[in-house]
Amino acid sequence: MIDKSKVLIVEDDEAMAVALQDGFGYEGYEVMTARDGMAGLEMARAETPDLLVLDVMLPRLTGLEVCKRLRRDGDRVPIIMLTARGQEIDKVLGLKLGADDYVTKPFSFMELMARAEAVLRRGQSAEGQLDTYRFGSVLAQFRAHVVLKDGEPLEMSPKEVQLLEYLVAHRGHAVTREELLDSVWGYDHIPFTRTVDTHIAKLRKKIEDNPSEPRWIVTVHRVGYKFTG
Repeated sequence: MIDKSKVLIVEDDEAMAVALQDGFGYEGYEVMTARDGMAGLEMARAETPDLLVLDVMLPRLTGLEVCKRLRRDGDRVPIIMLTARGQEIDKVLGLKLGADDYVTKPFSFMELMARAEAVLRRGQSAEGQLDTYRFGSVLAQFRAHVVLKDGEPLEMSPKEVQLLEYLVAHRGHAVTREELLDSVWGYDHIPFTRTVDTHIAKLRKKIEDNPSEPRWIVTVHRVGYKFTG
């Protein structure tokens, strides 16, 4: 089993919660449970689990909102969302909000376990890469909030470092301005996409050799931006 062993299950259906608790416990995980979204959010913040299994439909706070708030806080705990058959929009929203995977009910426990181990592996890999990430002549030390170019520190605002980190974490994938606003700034339904463009322009001036022809942060027409390092 992966060397991350604490799982938080947020599920309001008692039979499902017990079955998941027994299953993860049998596989050697330390299991915590919460029966509503607010309790799950508070427990996730207080207990720092290694994996969060999160039902979409929960009382007090939906699973989507729990996911959104955790990602807004910068919490990268791997999240698997449980959705009912036919909740296609919830799957899409969950992934956009930062969930790592989803499983549709009814499902086999072995399928869930396989997905859990996969997201834990990805989480460990990304965590190790994002502590320090090098591309070209740039060395980003995200935990220390330091970015060097040619060995010299760049003057970077906290938001610029967070923006770069988010782009690096999603390297190779186009991310929308709205996603960046929600994940880096925490804005929701506020049309300030120009804020993203302004910060991208500043970031390019600092990390790109030729900001007018960027190599690392490229514009994806009608979508947003993509980090190519």
